[in-house]
Amino acid sequence: MSELRSYAASQPRLFLNDRKSIPQIGLGVWQTPPDVAGPAVETALRAGYRHIDTAAIYRNEVGVGEGIRAAGISRENLFITTKLWNEDQGYDATLRAFDESLKRLGVDYVDLYLVHWPAPQRGLYVDTWKAFIRLHEQRLARSIGVSNFEAEHLNKIISATGVTPVLNQVELHPRFQQRKLRDVHEKLGIATQSWSPLGQGTLLSHPTINSIAEKHRRTPAQIIIRWHIDNGLVVIPKSVTPSRIVENLDVFGFGLDEADLAAIGKLNANDGRIGPNPLTANF
Repeated sequence: MSELRSYAASQPRLFLNDRKSIPQIGLGVWQTPPDVAGPAVETALRAGYRHIDTAAIYRNEVGVGEGIRAAGISRENLFITTKLWNEDQGYDATLRAFDESLKRLGVDYVDLYLVHWPAPQRGLYVDTWKAFIRLHEQRLARSIGVSNFEAEHLNKIISATGVTPVLNQVELHPRFQQRKLRDVHEKLGIATQSWSPLGQGTLLSHPTINSIAEKHRRTPAQIIIRWHIDNGLVVIPKSVTPSRIVENLDVFGFGLDEADLAAIGKLNANDGRIGPNPLTANF
């Protein structure tokens, strides 16, 4: 554990377009009950994680806050992300929802605030983004970004406000590599963050992943997480099992070679998406 704690200082960070930086690996807490989120976050922070990703709709911001306080890490050394849910979109509603998230987390600010989905059928994501800009100007949200936005959504908010999100968090894993959207991000100066980076566990038994894992004497999960790191992505694997939380961080003592990256690159599939399509999702 002491070796892993050193990663708190040495793990890579990616610079964002607002000149701030984000730890390249974090703990995701999607579908983690509040009473489980606290111990999981505490375990992660004690192991060396400094980046925690939650959301209002996860209903576990209170538990995340408890875990943060239990770990005893100075606030300035943490990177906390939360997200605005769809039903709270709109300028005034966004500001109210953000205040509630801060109260549940028990913090004075978040390092990154994300619009969880564009929800285009609501027609509110531009006004929502304007509220995000206000929160950023007030330094309550130190960086602001989006999640599950497609190119058309990104272009619309940038054209309307002149403010580019620092990051877009999207479904991304070896079977759904989002190459076209990543190219858009690169042109706009937006960082890419991967949710469901392990394909919700569906890739852990894949022969290609297992072969590379055997080659490097690592677990399949470590290989996939390393693939995200080597592709310049921010990755937030989820686990509530202490040993796996620690294992998922232990990915800095090796790297994938060109043959490994090429083999994983071939896993991309047209039907690889697991979650909702942002263009058609209606919630």
